[in-house]
This record gives sequence, C-alpha cells and structure tokens, in this order.
Amino acid sequence: MIYYVGVDVSKNKLDCLWLRDPENNKVKTRVFDNTAKGHQQLGQWLLNNIKAKPEEVYVVLEATSVYHEALTYYLHNAGFLVNVANPARVRNFAKGLGVLQKTDKKDSAVLARFGYQNGLQLWQPEPDEIRKLKSMLSRLEALESDLLRELNRLEKAEISNSSDVVIASLHKMIGELKVEKNRVEQEINDHIDQFPHLKKDRRLMQTIQGVGPVVSRLMLSVIHSRDFKSASGVAAYLGLVPKLRESGLQKGRSHLSKVGPANIRAKLYMAAVVAIQHNPDIKAQYQRLLSNGKTKMQAIGAAMRKLVQICFGVVKHQSEYQPQST
Repeated sequence: MIYYVGVDVSKNKLDCLWLRDPENNKVKTRVFDNTAKGHQQLGQWLLNNIKAKPEEVYVVLEATSVYHEALTYYLHNAGFLVNVANPARVRNFAKGLGVLQKTDKKDSAVLARFGYQNGLQLWQPEPDEIRKLKSMLSRLEALESDLLRELNRLEKAEISNSSDVVIASLHKMIGELKVEKNRVEQEINDHIDQFPHLKKDRRLMQTIQGVGPVVSRLMLSVIHSRDFKSASGVAAYLGLVPKLRESGLQKGRSHLSKVGPANIRAKLYMAAVVAIQHNPDIKAQYQRLLSNGKTKMQAIGAAMRKLVQICFGVVKHQSEYQPQST
C-alpha cells in the first residue's frame, strides 16, 4: 500500500500534509522548519504517524528555486518515494480541483492529491558531475550579470562625467570580474573534459550549426540531469512546447509554454537566431512556417525547439549532426 504526502516548501518552513483517507479527504498536518533538523523531524513524524516503511510513503513537492533540494535529497536517502513535481502541472491540476485561493495548507493538500491521482512518478538524484556542472554554470551566470551591471554603471558614469574615483573603481571591478569569469569558465571546461561521456557529447553538439560552447554546456546540464525518453520531453522541460491561447485578442494563436529554466531559453533564443541563418534544417523550417502564416516569434520558437531536438538526437545516437536539408 502507498501513502500519499504533500509538502509545500518555502525558504523557512515546510507545510506537510498526509492524505490519511483520500476518499473522505481526511488529512493530518504538521509544520516543520526547513533545516536539516526539520527534515529529520518531518521524516520521523511521517513514520510515527503512518506506521509504514519509508518505501511505502510517497512524498510530493514542487520545484521551488533551491529551497526544496536539501529536503528532496534527505527523503530520497532515507528511502522515501519522492516526486519533485513541475509547478505548471500542479497549477493546472489545482485549477481542475477548483482551488483558486493559494495558502500553504491548501498547496500541500493539492500536492498530496496530485500524487494520489497521477500515479508514481519517482525523482532520481542527478549524477554528481551534473550537479557540480550546474552549480558552476549558475556561478558563471551570476558573474556575467554582475559584469553587465558594472559595464552599464561605467557607461552612465562616463556620460555624466562622474568622479574619477568612481570611474577608477568601476574599471577595477570590471577587470576583476572579467578575470574571475574567465577562470570559472575554464573550470567548467576542465570539469567537462574530466568525464569522457560529457566531453564527447559536447563535441557532438558543437557539430550543429547554431550550437557553440555556451549552448552545448547548458544542454549537457539539461540532457544529463534526468532520464529523458524523447526529444519532446526535453523541449517540454525547457518550456518550448506550443500552447494555444484560449482568451484575449490573440485567442487561437499558439505561444511557448515557458515553464522551466528561463535563463536557458534566453540562450537558446540567441542560438536559434544564429541557426536560422546558418543551419539548413532550421532555416528551411523557419521559412516554411513564415510562408504558412506563422509569426516570426512563433517561427523562432519552433527553431528553438528543433535545436533542442537535434541536440538530443546527436547525444542519443552518438553521431555527428548531418543536415537533412540542402
């Protein structure tokens, strides 16, 4: 027998709900601190109350920035069944239940009910090399953002004829940020090169016109983060599947679902713009969609999706990209 639990995760606390009787909607709730001690207390509370083995307890949480990660690993290592649910799927499920007002207790109830009605979908930890790669990529992105902000400040300072002290300080910070950015970038490349499968997969993806060093390392972190069964699964994870507008002035038009990591979509957008010019398959698709009446943004969205699908294909088949169009 499987017992269903929902945990609404926030920065400081965990709202836990055990769905004691799904048919009659009887529940038991408890709030814990989102700390290592709180995680242990939550796990013990579940075992004490449910009177079941960890492998009989199915805990559903949402992906919430980084705040769910420590609890997820704790529960998995303790033997519980864990599902880190896509927030977009949970929102749609909640709408179907008629849950309109958002509270922590209602959110945990929705998560428990989501697990009960959708069957077991088990989370598995990412390979250690991918977890480390993601953390380094996140640090690199932060450095790039800091560098861009300082460059913008320098531009404003020079236009406004600011103090020489301020301009000198900005130049110093920009120089240090560039050095650190280059160092972290080299660490990322060295990390990838340590693992033959990552090194090879990155090389294969870089045979695709439109995919360079930046997109290839990002796609490595995505494709190897979980057991994707198909290219469409990767595209859905990245929020690149078309979704039909159901209201408003653009009713009937499709747009990207935009769930998942926005930073990766931003990089894929730039890569798709390049691929439209230089990749024969994506260029042909782009022109065909425009001639069929699609907007430029819809055609670019399709180009992003196809680029992801090609990346998945060369990794899955372990072969270099061979254009189908001439």
